[in-house]
Formats: sequence, C-alpha cells, structure tokens
Amino acid sequence: MIAMSGGVDSSVAAYLMMEKGYYCEGTTMRLYRNEEIGLNQFHTCCSQRDIEDASEVAFQLDIPYEVLDFTMDFKEKIIGKFIRTYEAGGTPNPCIDCNRYMKFDKLLRFAEEKGLEYVVTGHYSRIEYDRSSGRYLLKKALDPSKDQSYVLYMLTQEQLAHIQFPLGWKTKTEVRALAQRLGFCNAHKHDSQDICFVPNGDYVQFMEQYTGKHYPEGDFLDLEGQPVGRHCGAVRYTLGQRKELRLALGEPVYVCGKDMAANTVTVGPERALYCRTLLADDMNWISIPSLEKPMRIKAKTRYRQVEQWATAYPEQNGCVRLVFEEPQRAVTIGQAVVLYHGDIVVGGGTISQAPAQMTAQKDDWNCLTNLGGGDA
Repeated sequence: MIAMSGGVDSSVAAYLMMEKGYYCEGTTMRLYRNEEIGLNQFHTCCSQRDIEDASEVAFQLDIPYEVLDFTMDFKEKIIGKFIRTYEAGGTPNPCIDCNRYMKFDKLLRFAEEKGLEYVVTGHYSRIEYDRSSGRYLLKKALDPSKDQSYVLYMLTQEQLAHIQFPLGWKTKTEVRALAQRLGFCNAHKHDSQDICFVPNGDYVQFMEQYTGKHYPEGDFLDLEGQPVGRHCGAVRYTLGQRKELRLALGEPVYVCGKDMAANTVTVGPERALYCRTLLADDMNWISIPSLEKPMRIKAKTRYRQVEQWATAYPEQNGCVRLVFEEPQRAVTIGQAVVLYHGDIVVGGGTISQAPAQMTAQKDDWNCLTNLGGGDA
C-alpha cells in the first residue's frame, strides 16, 4: 500500500516499488476538509488538490487507488492534541503525531485487512534488519539535507517490519529528476513546509477560529517576577522567541517561560534560555529493547538541530533524564528528543521537563501528556 500524499516523493516511491516487482495499491488519507478548518487555498498537503494529483499519478502508473476518510480521527488525535498542548504551555509537533496515529497505525491496519504486506511512504529514512540483535533499525537517509528520521522515532518493531522507505537511499535531486523523466504532474511541485492545517503559520488564529475561544492579554514578567509590560495572550509565545515582544527594556529579551494558569510570560536575557538537563517520557526504543544503564549518545531536541553529545539515564516509569555535555538553547516542553548512535536511531520521547523553562503548572502538563498518549 503506497501512502500517496500528492507530492513528488510518494509518487516516486510508488514507482520504485513497482520497479522492484511488488503489487501496489495507492491510497490518500483525507485528514480534513478545507472548509472545516477555514482554508480555501490549495498550497498545503492533504488538500483536495493533493488528492487530485495523487489520483493522476496512480492512473499513470495503472495501480488501484482510493481515498480513506480519517477526518474524525485526525480531528481528535492530531488537531485536538495540538490545541491542548499549546493551551498547557507546551509546543506540539503534529507531524510526529500524524505519523504515529495516522500513517503508521490506522493505515497499517487497513493494509493488513486488505492482505497487503507493507505500507510505503515517501519519507527519507532507511530501515534495515540487524541479524545480530534481531531488531529492525531505523537509520538516517543517505541525503542528510532531507533526513526525516527525527519524525519517525516512534515506530515500533512490529511497524518497522511492515514499512518500506524506498527514498532513503536517494537524494531529492535524483527523485525530482526521476519524476520529471516519468512525466509526473507533480515533478516540480513545491515541498510542504508548514503544518498542513495551519499553512499560513498563524496557529493562534487557527486555534481561535477552530475553538471559538479568545486568548486574553496578560503580564510580561522579568526573571524576578515583576511586571514589565503586557502581552497578547500567553499561548501566542514560544520559548526563545524574541520578535513581536514589543518590550523596551534596554537590552534584547527572549521568552524564557510561561505560566498558563496565571497567563503570564516570563522574559529575560538569552543566557536564561540554556540548560544541560531535560526529562523525557513516552519513550520508544528502536535499536535497544530498553535503557537499563546510562548510555552516552548524541541527541537533538528539534528537527533541524545538529545532534549534541549527551548521556541518557534511566528514570522511574520509563522516563529518561538526558544530560548534555554542552548547554542547549530553548529546550521546549512538548517537542521530541531523539537519540542517535551514528546514523542509527536509538529511540526518542517527548520532552516533559526542562529546567530553563518556567512553564505551565506541572499538574496541567502531566494531565495533558496522559491524554496525549492514552486516547490513541
């Protein structure tokens, strides 16, 4: 089963699987309807235009094609969690959740029901089976500029056994050249850069329109807790933000933390953003069954970050404490931390505590993380 997004990557992935001799069927997941989330444009993934492009490529490749309606699941598990995370003071990563709960959960089960052995996507990553450990490994793509292993860290051994990423051994330039040679309608289509349901990047506008809520003004506080100005709603600010603060304090200041219950945003100098320790929960291990003792690895806390040396320590309830060798800037609650050994993904989880961020009430965040994992 080829998960066809309408983009060039999944289209070429379909062709490559056919070239290997596999029987292929194409499918596109309808995750939302533009009018339901206030969109009328087409330059976003998962839109009606993307469905049309995927259908045209499937017709050209002469493979069966269908559209699956997952709008209700997407609304609950992706959009709902996205909003709850922001309202609790975290910063969500809905693309990771979509991979976790949509592409590699519901789609895999649907493929199994149809008697299909693999789900194939256009992700740039590699899957290899390691006979010595008896485990499937998730590895970085050969094209480092396109590697997407960070957003795939949640894949389980059972899922990895039934997934293929044929683009993991190719560069983007090679993929576009192949699509052009094949005459695909999307050969020159731009890659999607934004969150699919927030293509203009204004997530607060989306949240207010979607929920009907208004997020009220509150106080900016300095590191001593003294008011230094007024903000436009704590949900609008992210850790490390400098622009749009509109504060004249004699030196540049950055968002250093938020208290969502009090609707306050704490600002301070850039040095206040750095920390060496974080706590992560909801861990998923790939190259090892579990973390039993401290492990020196490399880790990154955001998609585009260069991996940094750290030591991972096992904690209670399956959590991990990560201590970096160098201080890290703006480690953000709600984002993923992914651990690497060379080009192999060891595992990853969700950042639940970072000392540099004086954030929402711990009880609020613990409630949110429980909801985020339990409703899937």
